[in-house]
Amino acid sequence: MKLLNHAVQAFYDRDNPSEAWHLVARPGEVVGLKVNCLAGRGISTSVALVEAIAERLQQAGIRDIVIWDRLNSDLESARFRVNEKGPGVRCFGNDTLGYEGELVTFGSVGSLLARTLTQTCDAVINLPVLKDHGIAGVTMALKNAFGAIHNPNKYHLSVGDPYVADVNMLTPIRQKMRLHICDATTAQYEGGPSFMPQWTWPCNGLLVARDPVALDYTGWQIIERKRAEKGMKSLTEMKREPTYIATAADVNHRLGTNDPKRIELVQE
Repeated sequence: MKLLNHAVQAFYDRDNPSEAWHLVARPGEVVGLKVNCLAGRGISTSVALVEAIAERLQQAGIRDIVIWDRLNSDLESARFRVNEKGPGVRCFGNDTLGYEGELVTFGSVGSLLARTLTQTCDAVINLPVLKDHGIAGVTMALKNAFGAIHNPNKYHLSVGDPYVADVNMLTPIRQKMRLHICDATTAQYEGGPSFMPQWTWPCNGLLVARDPVALDYTGWQIIERKRAEKGMKSLTEMKREPTYIATAADVNHRLGTNDPKRIELVQE
């Protein structure tokens, strides 16, 4: 996938994509690819994108790769092939290994973390989708961390604020998320997180960042521009502005920046 190579090469400012992929992870590490498959094949992380990332990692010397999400059934609905113990790239949901027995807390949240994250992965590449969310406004890098906890249903009140930010402060999530690559090949500006084809469009892009807050702020603006283009009200007017993005940037979280003056956009 040329788009993927161009995006990663530009992000790491290297002369060729091979040099860039060597900076993502180190040989010997187990790298998790955290996909988003809730909406099935219509608006989930692209299988082709994930396969391309796995191939690039293998070329960079990474031999142990795990594709994961909340449920095996979600992965299968998005056309991933579950492979719990077989050769090659493994792929399974949290229902395979379960969750830790001890609650971890930060601020407003208390959750059990997926053992795939805590016990299997040394580093995680976060692979959300650029799309609208009917409760939380948008769902991208920050909200994709809900797939690592046992009780995400509890944390959608008040447009997900401060819950989304607090979940991302849980130590293994904060420490192991190495890179965020948001699948914007097909994006959705209304009706999410379920697949609503009438509100999707071929955005034909990827958003790559180490800063999940900057990525989510940038993706939010893309969705707002598309909504305006289609004559729709803004998320603020719809009372579902994703204020958790600003919370994730505040002094109590410092997960990144939502200040457009501090976000360096490199477009290829």
